[in-house]
Amino acid sequence: MRQFTQCNPVRHPLDEENMVIRTLIVGYGYLGQRVAKLCRDQGDHVFATTRSTDKFEAIADAGHIPVKLDWNIASDCRNLPTVDRILIAVSYDRGSNVDRETSMVVGLSRLLRYVPATTSLCYISTTGVYHQGGGQWVDESSPTRPQRDGGKAHLRAESLLRDRRTRSGKAGRYVILRLSGIYGPGRIPRAADVRAGHPIASPSEGYLNLIHVDDAALAVRSGWRYAETCDTGDSKTFVVSDDCPVVRSEFYEAIAHYYHAPPPKFIQPSDDAPVRFRSESNKRIWNRRMKRDLVSSLTYPTYREGLIDVLARTVLTGT
Repeated sequence: MRQFTQCNPVRHPLDEENMVIRTLIVGYGYLGQRVAKLCRDQGDHVFATTRSTDKFEAIADAGHIPVKLDWNIASDCRNLPTVDRILIAVSYDRGSNVDRETSMVVGLSRLLRYVPATTSLCYISTTGVYHQGGGQWVDESSPTRPQRDGGKAHLRAESLLRDRRTRSGKAGRYVILRLSGIYGPGRIPRAADVRAGHPIASPSEGYLNLIHVDDAALAVRSGWRYAETCDTGDSKTFVVSDDCPVVRSEFYEAIAHYYHAPPPKFIQPSDDAPVRFRSESNKRIWNRRMKRDLVSSLTYPTYREGLIDVLARTVLTGT
């Protein structure tokens, strides 16, 4: 495995006492909402975007300032508030009237035209950019030849961001986080099926690489600070994953054990099922660099601690 460059942090103006940080969340989804809450709890002024003004009230009720943004509309990008930090956590909306390239790459390009170089950017990518199979360990230095459209689009977006931020000859304030599968409260696929004893349409083998949403949010906040202190361009990409890749069957067996349900049964998914394509890329994510430079100690270091937390909340709340 490659040895990574160690950055020499410098003091940034945002470290000064009584300085209020202004944070913009572009992509107020599952992760974006968690990051927004974490930032608000830390005293930030938080702005959160939505393409629909119908969602303004919900954003305001959560304690944030709603901002209308469809980054495929230039006027929306020109009218963004002035902020110190931006999270870009935009997923492709299959129900939209634009293709994936336009939504995920062209839209990002348009947004970046109106973001000052002094603004810290955290871009959420995916470990889906890796193609490896056979349980191979991968990290930031591993080759990326994604086979699925989502991974390809994220890789093009990453390249665009690097190019824009380094064009002046400096690394720029940005960080790219390639996240494993995010799980957390309300988000454990097929848990209800396991509890009910229903068969799971999924291969039983192959590794799952996971990260609890709370730990992912911590990585984002640490990523901003890293972007503000590190000037080494090739050290600004991180994989974000927990300490324990797990075989898919073991993960669902742990859920069944928690619920005192029968061991899960697996059936072959349909040929066009997303889980079939995901399982074709069978690798294990090595999070060494993340733990060295971003989050040294995870709240949920393995799926075991994470499942206990999430399933306990599910039983208590009925969600």
